[in-house]
Amino acid sequence: MMKRMIFMVATLTTLAIAGQADAACFADYKAKRDDPLRLHYGVIKLPDAVCDDTASAKAEIKTRLLAHEWQLLNVLSVFADDGLEKREDSAGEFFLRF
Repeated sequence: MMKRMIFMVATLTTLAIAGQADAACFADYKAKRDDPLRLHYGVIKLPDAVCDDTASAKAEIKTRLLAHEWQLLNVLSVFADDGLEKREDSAGEFFLRF
């Protein structure tokens, strides 16, 4: 009986960890472009490797924005896909653009 219980707990733990690995990670941010000044709020999908590290997430966003001549002002939050829908309208054309 005890071996069965340990096996069930191990199986459930493995499934929970696998589910987390498949979860998507996103961030919302503010950026600017000069001459003329333009500002935007956006939402970006991040690689799993940077989801748990704010500095890495910020570096990833900064690099991707710079490739399109945008300067990162700040990262507002990093969140899972359950936060996407409420941010889509606010991000407009910058929703998952970069």
